[in-house]
Amino acid sequence: MIKVFNKYISAKKWLITEDSWEPIKQTLYETLFTLGNGFIGSRGILEEAPYDCYPGTYISGIFDSTGAQVAELVNMPDPVNFKIISTGEKIDVVGMDVVSHKRILDMKTGTLFRRTVFQDTKKRKYDYNSVRFFSMDEEHLAVMKILLKPLDDEADITIETAIDASVTNRGVLTEGRKNHTETIELTKIDNVIYRCVQTYENKIQTAYASYLSAKIGRKRMPIPERTYGLHIKKGQTVHFEKYISIYTSFDVGQAHLKDTAAKTVKRAKTCGFDRLFNNNRVAWNKKWRIANINIKGNPESDKALRFNIYHLLIAAREENGRSSIGAKALTSEGYRGHIFWDTEIFMFPFFAYTNPKIAENMLMYRYHRLNAAREIAKEKGYKGAMFPWESADTGKEVTPTWYKDLDGSIIKIKTDKMEHHITSDVAYAVSHYYNITGNEKFMVYYGLEMMLETARFWASRAEYNKRTKTYDIKNVIGPDEFHEDVTNNAYTNIMAKWNVLRAIKLYRKLKSKYPEEITNLSKNIGVTKDEMRHWAHIASSITLPKVNRDKVIEQFKGYFMKRYIKIKSLDSNFMPYYPHKLSLDFAGKTQFVKQADVIMLLYLLSDHFTLRQKINNYKFYNSRTLHKSSLSPAIYSLTALEAGDIAGALQYFTVVANADLKDIHGSPADGIHAASLGGTWQAAVNGFAGIRLRRKILCINPRLPGDWKELEANLYWKGRLLSIKMSANKVTIFIKSKKKDMLDLRIFGSLKRVPVNKKVAFYR
Repeated sequence: MIKVFNKYISAKKWLITEDSWEPIKQTLYETLFTLGNGFIGSRGILEEAPYDCYPGTYISGIFDSTGAQVAELVNMPDPVNFKIISTGEKIDVVGMDVVSHKRILDMKTGTLFRRTVFQDTKKRKYDYNSVRFFSMDEEHLAVMKILLKPLDDEADITIETAIDASVTNRGVLTEGRKNHTETIELTKIDNVIYRCVQTYENKIQTAYASYLSAKIGRKRMPIPERTYGLHIKKGQTVHFEKYISIYTSFDVGQAHLKDTAAKTVKRAKTCGFDRLFNNNRVAWNKKWRIANINIKGNPESDKALRFNIYHLLIAAREENGRSSIGAKALTSEGYRGHIFWDTEIFMFPFFAYTNPKIAENMLMYRYHRLNAAREIAKEKGYKGAMFPWESADTGKEVTPTWYKDLDGSIIKIKTDKMEHHITSDVAYAVSHYYNITGNEKFMVYYGLEMMLETARFWASRAEYNKRTKTYDIKNVIGPDEFHEDVTNNAYTNIMAKWNVLRAIKLYRKLKSKYPEEITNLSKNIGVTKDEMRHWAHIASSITLPKVNRDKVIEQFKGYFMKRYIKIKSLDSNFMPYYPHKLSLDFAGKTQFVKQADVIMLLYLLSDHFTLRQKINNYKFYNSRTLHKSSLSPAIYSLTALEAGDIAGALQYFTVVANADLKDIHGSPADGIHAASLGGTWQAAVNGFAGIRLRRKILCINPRLPGDWKELEANLYWKGRLLSIKMSANKVTIFIKSKKKDMLDLRIFGSLKRVPVNKKVAFYR
């Protein structure tokens, strides 16, 4: 353990550790040890920024397209940078020998601890300790403490610390590294160093203010220079404290940036490390009080699930829809920081159940870009609103033209032109939020408009087939991206039908309760009853996929005619290998599936399918899916449970829960797999805990694996907070509510009226 920081470090179940220095794992731990608070994400680099590290500092919602194919999340100047040179040698894991090394991510407080013992070329050792956090209590504040002790001799050291503006985005394909910001001011305010940078394209300004002090013995002194020298005696410890504030012109007017940033830092250094750390801990405790899940009986699953929840908590910000969560959250600029369907289908449910305010913010991100979605639909010859496959700051389509495929080959991207199910995915999240929260105000003023405009899109997207007298949806890519340009993809068609019918149903329900508001909405967007009747006709006539005699749903027209190739080998995680003799191009001619497609449909619209359909489709597609996307295993875990395959469900859960912790996908520098984070939570809560919405009733029917003795979770439902503790045959519930009422829940298959503010137990 890192003894000098023992009083700050939480219990073992909260800790992710790096026990030795292995250069090959450097980028992995930089990703795993990312710190943040929703406003900012900072990769877990070593403070000295050794060769081949990848500093990454990402502020939610700041994009720039200078030198790139499309807008990308900006890698902002690095505030963590802290270099120490002793008698001409940099104290560094590359420049010196590493005698011992340990780092700890404390997930309970979002804090990164470190101890490294270095040895220089003259065999002199240095004991180096550090701790840092980006405050969850005050999102614009970061705090660092560094301790250095020469063990064998006195040392003359030079400190080099600054806000490092030389960082770049890595670039994709031929773009090369790109710097998206320029420094427009660099100055000192008293003992505070101030730097303000501006993005090239949109002129968004970001202000950094930092204050550094050093303490030797009882004497503490400010270090107002970027380079500073000190003399340390043998066995003497120098204590550095660095306070950093970061503001953008989104948060504070440009005229007030400097003053605000400087005042925050001055106040922080007056408060001191311990007080700020405690404030941060209290703020984290509030988050964990709701979000934490305890699994008794399997410590590995317990910690892996908590790790995924930690990264969800640092990915999202409570603000009014300026930003959402990208496919790599705030851990890298992988996928250029773009927002995909991963957000609404995989990550969104966690927030809807544990922090409805953030969930609403994620939907407001889409609402504020509804006009951009309307423009996309219009440009493509459709009506209504069509959301982009990849979205950034403006809501316009930002899918790049070229990308590197799984085998390293360069391919032309077609998802923006064909993967249109994103539009119904957004609508699904809107409906899901309403089902969970009952927030009618949101639906009246924002949600219903999105539902209607997406329904209008699908009504115009479907093409009438004179021969079959049905409506086809052609030229699409479903979630399974191995098969491109298909007709009547099961997921796309059925979700489109659901989108249209759900929008009409919501319109009628809300119109009866809020006639004036809904009438105004109808006028504003020009929707009429006749138009909706036409939508309903189209939806009821959308071509449904073929179903064989075993009740297996054909993934798209002609899929059953594709070549079947048996999966013959599995990797160490029991995931299928792609047959080495087959090119990826050939996958489209086979029944191989990249990721859950029909299976995804069975999960999202579970009430629409029979148990027999779920079992037979799970068995059929399970033998054909290669899971070449991190999105896939969680959905198979959830469907495996419904199909009665608990062992398979646990196998898939183990893969998705450890996707990043064990670097299963082999791409650590590209950042966290954000969809896996949300998928892990869903597999645990909606899967093993059996907490699912079915026919408007919240159901609790645990199916815990054998070694999961007990599971505890909290969630919001219709404005009430439910604390649930369960074992295989017992569920204990406490419902916290301001209202003195009863809540209808289905527990172990039986409908129960559960009183609020009272702990109640139910038995199977």
